[in-house]
Amino acid sequence: MTRTILFIARAMAVLGGIVLTALMLLTCISVLGRGGNTLMHWDAVEAVAPGLSAWLLEAGLGPVGGDFELVEAGIAFAIVAFLPLCQVSGGHAAVDIFTNYLPERANRFLAALWEVIFALVLILIAWRLYEGMASKMRYRETTMLLQFPIWWAYGACFAGAAVAALVSVWVACLRVAEMATGRVLLTSEGAGH
Repeated sequence: MTRTILFIARAMAVLGGIVLTALMLLTCISVLGRGGNTLMHWDAVEAVAPGLSAWLLEAGLGPVGGDFELVEAGIAFAIVAFLPLCQVSGGHAAVDIFTNYLPERANRFLAALWEVIFALVLILIAWRLYEGMASKMRYRETTMLLQFPIWWAYGACFAGAAVAALVSVWVACLRVAEMATGRVLLTSEGAGH
């Protein structure tokens, strides 16, 4: 089961990384297009190369249409796509100034408590994303510029949040078992706790 959960968490992180990379490229292309469009409207450029300036502007040199809508939807998905790997590897930030002085049993209890709370929060987030997706589907809401259905973004985020909730429940179960047995069942690859 551990290998399956790790595979799913890593696959989601890779997918989130691919989306994030695509969004970075989209943003760069949009910024370059916007800058090129501004440059081609300068009087000096129009005077020196009027044909080139007119041709580039007619060809559509400018920002990518709807780039803000795509970035908004993509970033939301990327965030939830990275949560499963962060959760399973113990990569969340931890402030342990006080807990370093507690006995190991107390630290196991706190770890289990926070994992259970985090699992409950992720289940709540996944549920609310599902409800939001259903609402957007019901009312057929679309984005302003590209006119793509908003529920697509909600659906992608719901899928990521559902995987994050699944992984989080699994990690919480392991932490509770560790608390009960005193054995280490899941090592944290991320932040030192």
